Amino acid sequence: MAEVEKKPIKITETILRDAHQSLIATRMPTELMLPILDKLDKVGYHSLECWGGATFDASLRFLKEDPWDRLRKIRDGVKNTKLQMLFRGQNILGYRPYADDVVEYFVQKSIANGIDIIRIFDCLNDLRNLQAAVDATNKEKAQSGKGHAQIALSYTLGDAYTMEYWTEMARKIEDMGADSICIKDMAGLLLPYKAAELITEMKKNTKLPIQLHTHYTSGVASMTYLKAVEAGVDVIDTAMSPFALGTSQPATEVMVETFKGTPYDTGFDQKLLAEIADYFRPYREECLNNGLLSPKVLGVNIKTLLYQVPGGMLSNMVSQLKEQNAEDRYEEVLQEIPRVRKDLGEPPLVTPSSQIVGTQAVFNVLMGERYKMATKETKAVLRGEYGQTVKPMSQEVIDKVIPGEKRITHRPADDIPNELDKLESEMKQYKQQDEDVLSYALFPQVATDFFKYREAQQTGVDAKKADAENGAYPV
Repeated sequence: MAEVEKKPIKITETILRDAHQSLIATRMPTELMLPILDKLDKVGYHSLECWGGATFDASLRFLKEDPWDRLRKIRDGVKNTKLQMLFRGQNILGYRPYADDVVEYFVQKSIANGIDIIRIFDCLNDLRNLQAAVDATNKEKAQSGKGHAQIALSYTLGDAYTMEYWTEMARKIEDMGADSICIKDMAGLLLPYKAAELITEMKKNTKLPIQLHTHYTSGVASMTYLKAVEAGVDVIDTAMSPFALGTSQPATEVMVETFKGTPYDTGFDQKLLAEIADYFRPYREECLNNGLLSPKVLGVNIKTLLYQVPGGMLSNMVSQLKEQNAEDRYEEVLQEIPRVRKDLGEPPLVTPSSQIVGTQAVFNVLMGERYKMATKETKAVLRGEYGQTVKPMSQEVIDKVIPGEKRITHRPADDIPNELDKLESEMKQYKQQDEDVLSYALFPQVATDFFKYREAQQTGVDAKKADAENGAYPV
């Protein structure tokens, strides 16, 4: 047998971000991360994913922590490994599109505070919604030598998503000036042999490194990684075993052992990985005991493959039906989802498009007439406010839901004037660091509450308990 050339598979570790976002709603506090950083840094990972996604919102809202402070502390403890974040294109980490000046400033500050790799995605795979973030990263790279723009394609199934579609996207991403491509399979829909075919074809069409990200939700993820690695994928995302599997990623130690003694051998030290797992295990037990980690999210949900609907979207839908005492209409709604998705131009089902399609499907079934009532988000999608979909939207639905209204075909953010100065003036009384304006931009109310809390901690004065009328404060 011919000698196979060595190509160790690179690994991005998700324990500090996606693993706990997927299993315990992003509730892992910073102080739990700090003592283990030194060991994580010694493994030899391609990168540590530790920021972005829902970490920002959850830190401010539930943990009463400054997300920027978390990033700086992690950077202090990680000397040799690249740090990575997830970034929602023009929406940054929030839930609306922002002006280009906010996107650029956020990228600049993320890199300045320690991020190396920015993984940027858009819920419609509309590349126009990613350009500003890629340009900002490249500008930063030219100035400081730091920063890597990775574009993530939300993986999905449907008539529009042919092999030509994916390979064409890979070529366009290269032209945009991105440094690498990620296939982001948020619902665990990518099957093993399909992954091999996809990676093989994409590799023929781009020189950029390709990374694969999936979730274990449907039970196939480890096999998908195996076939993708054999087909030449460059990096895979895994999670340390205490927070792996279920709706999280395949386990790091298992993938390392799988490739041992093959050309893809990572060379990682299993003893070191075992020490890291031992560190996180008591926290896993604690989360199981206090109910933060539900055994429900640890199983295999085969419905994901049957209905091509992400797990979170299914549970959302069930609770909506429960509220209306209409759980018996579950099957009808499941059948309505692909129809609504087609009407709206067949978008990938990922935040926020999954919620929009799911909620509209529930309305269509419960109202007894399709689109008798449309949500404001459905209307915004039809107007083109989220961007361009892969397939045209249904003209019939457009005429029924937004008759005679103006639709946009340009990049939605072109309509948003610069907003940094305005945001700055709104929150200047709370500003203690440049980054505060960005926290405020993304979550105005939550950030303001956090700033008040922070001030109370610093001064020992709780403004909420203050007797404002007499100017007296309990200390």
